Amino acid sequence: MGRLVGDSVSSRAMKIISYNVNGIRAALRKDLMGWLKSADPDVLCLQEIKANKEQLELEVFEEAGYHAYWFSAQKKGYSGVAILSKTGPDHIEYGTGIPSMDAEGRNIRADFGDVSVMSLYLPSGTNSARLDHKLEYMNLFQEYINNLKVERPNLVIGGDYNICHEAIDIHDPVRLKNTSGFLPVERAWIGGFIESGFIDSFRHLNKDVEKYSWWSYRANARQNNKGWRIDYNMVSAPLKENIKRALILNEAKHSDHCPILVELD
Repeated sequence: MGRLVGDSVSSRAMKIISYNVNGIRAALRKDLMGWLKSADPDVLCLQEIKANKEQLELEVFEEAGYHAYWFSAQKKGYSGVAILSKTGPDHIEYGTGIPSMDAEGRNIRADFGDVSVMSLYLPSGTNSARLDHKLEYMNLFQEYINNLKVERPNLVIGGDYNICHEAIDIHDPVRLKNTSGFLPVERAWIGGFIESGFIDSFRHLNKDVEKYSWWSYRANARQNNKGWRIDYNMVSAPLKENIKRALILNEAKHSDHCPILVELD
């Protein structure tokens, strides 16, 4: 697996895929493992696994050549994140140490040499109480990352941010401007997060491309491509020149989301 060692970059690329699977057991029944073997990432960040590792047949991941690390929510069948990696990481950080965040199983980080990869699942703001929770979470997360970057400056944070940043990222920006996921306060936050030292890798390499990563299950939204781009591989500024490819893999259909890829050289 490619990794930074000191100030040098190894000759092999590091392929990172992030995927909100909306229930890993359901995704496995739709041949997630067949897709994984074909996609062949070095690191796979999963969100919304909705399972504890005791509920999974872990051998399937080992047989596919992956080390698997799980951080589930305290509430069963809810939220949860995971990281799968071909190379065993030097360190795994489960959660953030912030109780309100960690109870919902929303962050896990793997360190590979000088590069750290995090799987993130930001809350959705489906009602006023959850929106307040989401806004609090976003502020706590920003503070946490500001501190983490001092120690681990080479960061890739792949995940479901549950926010569209710009009008190009959503199929109907006018009608949906007051909907959670595209509210001005949420868009301002993700803009500020980028300005704090991150690159939206997909938009960095695909300036004018209208592609989405999530579609509602309602009204044939996916077939009609009425989607939202709410999943991001955010790459910290020191790795900007290492961004080789960034893709949305919208042909994978194990979830209401699709996987997103970034490759670092």
